[in-house]
Amino acid sequence: MRPSAIEHRRRGPVSPARNATLRLMVFSAGMAVGMSWLVPPVSARGAPRAPGKPAPSAHDVEKSWRLVKDRAADIGRTKAELAQADGELDALNAAAETAVERYNGERLKLERSQQIYRATQQRLAEAARRVGEAQNELAAFAARVYQDDTGYDRVSSAISGRGGPQGFMDRAGMVEVLAEQRTAMVRRVEASKTVADVFRRQAQAALQEQTAAAKSAEEAKGRAQAAVAAQQASIRRIADRKRTLEKRLGDAQARADRLARERERAMEARAVRKARAGLKTANIARRGALVARSALEWLGTPYSWGGGTFDGPSLGVDQGAGTVGFDCSGLAMYAWSKAGVRLDHWTGTQWTSGPHVPVSRLRPGDLVFFATDTSNPDTIHHVGVYIGGGRMVEAPYTGARVRISSIHRSDLIGATRPAG
Repeated sequence: MRPSAIEHRRRGPVSPARNATLRLMVFSAGMAVGMSWLVPPVSARGAPRAPGKPAPSAHDVEKSWRLVKDRAADIGRTKAELAQADGELDALNAAAETAVERYNGERLKLERSQQIYRATQQRLAEAARRVGEAQNELAAFAARVYQDDTGYDRVSSAISGRGGPQGFMDRAGMVEVLAEQRTAMVRRVEASKTVADVFRRQAQAALQEQTAAAKSAEEAKGRAQAAVAAQQASIRRIADRKRTLEKRLGDAQARADRLARERERAMEARAVRKARAGLKTANIARRGALVARSALEWLGTPYSWGGGTFDGPSLGVDQGAGTVGFDCSGLAMYAWSKAGVRLDHWTGTQWTSGPHVPVSRLRPGDLVFFATDTSNPDTIHHVGVYIGGGRMVEAPYTGARVRISSIHRSDLIGATRPAG
């Protein structure tokens, strides 16, 4: 049985080392080996030797360095292939995020058009009711006129009618009054029909808009499904290629992997410590600090397309239907709700939810956005929660988990500080 969001939270976030992607491991491995040319191994610097074990000779040290350099050269030859594969994966991740967020936007537009249509239907029904009331009043008026026999022949009524000439004059005055009343009622009926026609046209327009929005949402969903499928296929293909490249690293790669994992853990621990220290001292940004802490609580949570509510991770839609977690805008929406600000589940309106902040003046809690075209906000496809030190908490893409990442990417378009 799939664990609930509460069970997931009780267990706490998954270890950052388990969340490190294969890409970070391989590239970091290259960096770690490169650093090892300058810094002697821990065992050579500080680890005590076993009693009676001879110290390594100069020849042994030279041979070990030569082996490390040979393995580092192997890594260097594979970096071009890895860079190409990672560039392709980044492009697919952006395409999938763009499609998912476009679907979120179309879904929000559909909900609003449905609300408008329901409201116009109610106004139309009320207008139709008023037309019926006016018509009923007019019919009742005609019946009363007929029953009171207020019609007359001028000559005969003046000579022999009830009350003689005076009665004739009284009835004539009454007829004029009734004629005016009838004219007013007819005008009221016509006015009610005009209002009803206006609401009827509005309802038809709202229905057409709702139909178009539903079609757009379905098309956006189809594009998102295709983009996610392509992304997942590429992830599998690139993962296979990387596993093949890993085998070429040999014994030195195991040591490089260990150093890379230790370095990654140290970087994340330092980032968390720095974020927490910054949050404690940022009294002027207390609300943003709460947002950042709320996002940090869910490190390690699975990415789920459409996942995330004001209460925490949730089952998503389509590709995320079986996964409890967050997508990028769902995580941002949840974190800001803890500070009392209710955002839409869409990067499109999150981008406009408050003033834009220069990157040089970011505070913890600010939302940082990424776009395929950094000159066009309509191409925004991803959002993260800034935590300080040039880093953010993000729900990256299908198949990954909530993690800490650098904001310094080529597709960074800007930042927003939501206003509540």
